[in-house]
Amino acid sequence: MERISWRGRGLLGVALVQGVGGLASSGAPVGHPRGQAAHRLAGADAPTVWSEFGALARETGAVNLGQGFPDWAPPQFVLEAGMQAMSRNCHQYTRTAGHPPLTSVLARRYSAHLERQIDPTAEIAVTVGASQALFLTLQALVNPGDEVLVIEPTFDLYYGQIRVAGATAVGVPMDLDAASGEWHLDMARLDAAVTARTRVLILNSPHNPTGKVFSRDEMLALADFVRAHPRLLVISDEVYKYTVHGHGSSHVHFAALPAMYDRTVTVSSAGKTFSVTGWQVGWAVGPPALIAPMQAYLPLAQFCVATPLQEALSLALDAADRPLFALGGEQVRTLTGDAIDGAARADGAPLVDYYSWRRAQYARKREALADALSAGGIRPLPCAGGFFTMGETSSISVPDEYMRASTAAAPSMRRDWALCRYLAIEHGVLLIPASPFFSREEHERGAALVRVAFCKTDETLERAAERLGTFGSAHAPAAAAQLMAARAAVRAARAAAPQAQAQGVAVRVPMGGK
Repeated sequence: MERISWRGRGLLGVALVQGVGGLASSGAPVGHPRGQAAHRLAGADAPTVWSEFGALARETGAVNLGQGFPDWAPPQFVLEAGMQAMSRNCHQYTRTAGHPPLTSVLARRYSAHLERQIDPTAEIAVTVGASQALFLTLQALVNPGDEVLVIEPTFDLYYGQIRVAGATAVGVPMDLDAASGEWHLDMARLDAAVTARTRVLILNSPHNPTGKVFSRDEMLALADFVRAHPRLLVISDEVYKYTVHGHGSSHVHFAALPAMYDRTVTVSSAGKTFSVTGWQVGWAVGPPALIAPMQAYLPLAQFCVATPLQEALSLALDAADRPLFALGGEQVRTLTGDAIDGAARADGAPLVDYYSWRRAQYARKREALADALSAGGIRPLPCAGGFFTMGETSSISVPDEYMRASTAAAPSMRRDWALCRYLAIEHGVLLIPASPFFSREEHERGAALVRVAFCKTDETLERAAERLGTFGSAHAPAAAAQLMAARAAVRAARAAAPQAQAQGVAVRVPMGGK
């Protein structure tokens, strides 16, 4: 078993990793009987970007802006809902396809979202997180030999789940506009990717990893595309739908578009919305013809999702609509409307619902991260939803020794991967390389990009900003100065906009002002 060796260089040193976590060069634990695994799992045990960079975060103590989990406690009203649920008689098995109190709440909410009546029994399946909802949808609706269209860059989980379903992922890359930093989907390219074997399109908005929120016009164009291909179904991954924070952006439910409900399974969860990623409660909503196969599969996977957590979310989802928060402050009222002792005072600020409050928080954190990246010589790309954004890194030089290195997860080193290792090991900030979000044929599209998470406390973002600022001053001073000037221009334009609008003058906010 090869070990990590350290060669002194700066505060953290440089790790020359040939194998990690007891893995041989093949990716399997030493002595592991690889031949025992089913063929469809081939490669599933190989090291990944997540295993490597997760270990790197622990080994270096770097500020972790790579992985998408909030590092703060859930809101108080969610904890209250959890405690209420635990005190109720809901500790035994519940209905396999979903706890009735939760499916009733979901049916009512999605009836409003999708502008049609949703049957809580026949049109909803509750799953162990959105990841299982995606997995079950593919298992239930895709046959071996089918093809699944994936808009790239994309959440890399899709590739593995498609492979295990016996299908083939067909990546359709978006184009990045160099001037605006916006991502655009070429509909002609998407149409050209369709074959007689194409079965499913996976759509994700707000989008991971780019933060793109597909506009209504873009969604309508996608609906036209789906109508042109009668065999095609859509999985609409909407786990970030409550985190649209870009100015002028709004979430469009794909299944609400004309004739799309019968072709679409909508997937979502509570983890990202309420900062409870460990609760692992997700759901799928769609017509009975698409949900019934999933409901048939569910008891083969588990008897039910944890009953108390489903009960808790049945309370929390509606509670989140109540005015419990001071805009710009904290939660000031309980579920019952009582004031919270010791909580931040409203100080005259209007009370708002949780969803509005959280969007405002993410907008503020997005801007703080954009400033931090700019100070590090990394150009922040526009982000309108979710809690990930991407940064463009072409102004930064990657040391040759990092480009020449290889790791178990990256035996052929790529620039973005080497850069992220360099930043973590020598400068104490962990970002995620972008190339894993593309199919193998399109990896080079991620060479100058990184993914960054801003679902972090202010303290975490401040520590990252300090380290990135030190790095930028030393290693990319010209780029950092230019990017910081651009950020200052964004703030100036925003400050001028309200007054100018009041006077009837149009003001253009520069790129990054979303």
